[in-house]
Amino acid sequence: MRRMRRREMLAAAAAAGVLTATGRPARAGSAAAIAVEAAKKLGPQEITIVWEAGLQSLDPLNFSGPLWEKQTGIKVKVIEVPTAEMFTKILQEHRAGTGAYDALNVIPAWMADLVRAGALEPLDPYVDKYGYRDELKEIAPVYRDNQMTVGGKIYGFPDDGDVFVMYYRKDVLGDPKVQATYKAKTGKDMPVPPKTWEELADVAAAINEATGKKPYGCAFFREPPYMQFMFQERFRNNGGKFFDAATMKATINSEAGLKTFQGWLKENELGPPGMVSWGFVENLAAFLKGDTAITISWPPYGRWAAGYGTEEKALSWVPKSQIAGKVGYAMPPGGHPQLAAGFSLCVSASSKKKEAAYLFIQWLNSKEISLQRVQLPYALRDPFRESHFASEEYRKRWPEAPEYLAALQAGAVNGLLDLSLIQTDKYEEALRQGISRLWAGEDPKKILDDVAAQWDRITQQIGVERQKAAYAEWAAKPNAYPKL
Repeated sequence: MRRMRRREMLAAAAAAGVLTATGRPARAGSAAAIAVEAAKKLGPQEITIVWEAGLQSLDPLNFSGPLWEKQTGIKVKVIEVPTAEMFTKILQEHRAGTGAYDALNVIPAWMADLVRAGALEPLDPYVDKYGYRDELKEIAPVYRDNQMTVGGKIYGFPDDGDVFVMYYRKDVLGDPKVQATYKAKTGKDMPVPPKTWEELADVAAAINEATGKKPYGCAFFREPPYMQFMFQERFRNNGGKFFDAATMKATINSEAGLKTFQGWLKENELGPPGMVSWGFVENLAAFLKGDTAITISWPPYGRWAAGYGTEEKALSWVPKSQIAGKVGYAMPPGGHPQLAAGFSLCVSASSKKKEAAYLFIQWLNSKEISLQRVQLPYALRDPFRESHFASEEYRKRWPEAPEYLAALQAGAVNGLLDLSLIQTDKYEEALRQGISRLWAGEDPKKILDDVAAQWDRITQQIGVERQKAAYAEWAAKPNAYPKL
């Protein structure tokens, strides 16, 4: 997910979370219990799992790894890798054939590339052997139907409900002065929350005028690695298609792409000075301090804005929320949020301990264990099962938790799948460079034309027919494009 600075993410890595030592036993006959009993028969051993470095890794280090060892006798060695290096390291290890990795965390957009390289083990035989198919059906549709299979075979278990959510100050948007200002400027009643980007810009302008920019009407992170996800989302909500399906010519320089870039520039004028350089942390800090009224980010913002779990030592870098109880949750404008990054649990094809690795990821992903994991305040695993959204335990975590979970559930129906092609990273890098040029003040249309030309060159290098087939498979998935 979010590529936060390591020094901020690893504060007090040894901290014991509120759930670290209290894992509940699984129900007899459940997928979790089946995995435990089967793993016991394999005998004591050690398996490795690749995990995103930082807060994410505190899940297997402090909670799930120790609990699995306690229940089965199998130790889990966590190999922490920065997100930007995970794909390359997984592929390099597979090609070396060392067997150094057993279980893997894989961003779903990488899965097709890794399957083509032979790096991922097909999981269907294990799923059937250990009776996991029914519990897999309970994973929310957008993750289950888009992030689990390649070519009709299961290669990963969707394990992180990453989705963009809009957060807004209910007290600010509900302020009669702000609403009157909006009506005077537009002649319309103010929508709460805004449903389109045009409405959001008008709401933000009204807030700025009515409050004297205390708070600012809106703010967003702007670092290009994050913004390429924002582009994918907004471009498609604007009606864009990434390629001409017949020719594989890039079409991101269409009117939809230009509208996206121009909208960003307009919103930069409505936010705080210096916002153009903001990352995840800077944007979070401004929102939690009450300096901004509307933002968009991944699910942890919603939990931390409520103050949930921020007393944990590992979250000491998160500013104390000044807005608890004042935050509303909604879909971003357009109604189809990006499933930005996320993780699926996989088994390495070069592992020498595939059975043990599979049983561990079935247990991790199971209904019972995953519910405990997505409630860990520090681990950044977000709800992804229907039972997570409906959990009475989770819904009682803070007063607005039911509305928070309802927003995540809406995203789990309407979310948009990250683009996944052969060598997706090359296309993403070209887009990131284009966004950097936009922030440097270059012409939006020229930038998009250049990026489209780069995409065309990448496609030619890979092979038009090969990429056309990969794109067709991706575009056929239910959530590749919104039903506008």
